[in-house]
Amino acid sequence: QVQLVESGGGLVQAGDPLRLSCAISKRTFTYYNMGWFRQAPGKEREFVAAISWNGGSTRYAASVKGRFTASRDNFKNTVYPQIDSLKPEDTAVYYCATLRYYNENVVNDWGQGTQVTVSS
Repeated sequence: QVQLVESGGGLVQAGDPLRLSCAISKRTFTYYNMGWFRQAPGKEREFVAAISWNGGSTRYAASVKGRFTASRDNFKNTVYPQIDSLKPEDTAVYYCATLRYYNENVVNDWGQGTQVTVSS
């Protein structure tokens, strides 16, 4: 069983950067393809970014491409999305998830989410 715990959210100013973390708690040495999603108030949850199990590949939604950088440290079992130049429309609950396949947004496990609020 995999447990995912996000952290790093909070209230930030527009234009500031923010680094989130997702700690992966697992019983095996399996490394997972990981994804980030977000859900803004009144909207559906949407895909934001994915990173392959070894960190060698990343892909991003058009809305964050160029501002969002996903990385991971498999020794620490942690993935780190860095969001630069935050905008008010980035306000959302951000979730990390394990992906069944790197190139598909099929989720096996969800974290509980961390709130990011961007003030203008």
